[in-house]
Amino acid sequence: MTLGPHAAFIIGAYATAVLIVAGMIAWVILDHRRQARALADLEARGVTRRSQSSSSQRPGEATT
Repeated sequence: MTLGPHAAFIIGAYATAVLIVAGMIAWVILDHRRQARALADLEARGVTRRSQSSSSQRPGEATT
């Protein structure tokens, strides 16, 4: 397979694209772990999710 006179540009472009995509995948994985830790910390402190069922609401609270 011959890439011709622009082989360096083609290889460089593909290498850059691969690095950017790999970096974005790593960023998403790290952010997911960070968010999961933050959520676990909030739940450990007793903060509940707004999507929690309405049966656990305190009397007098408005439902949305």
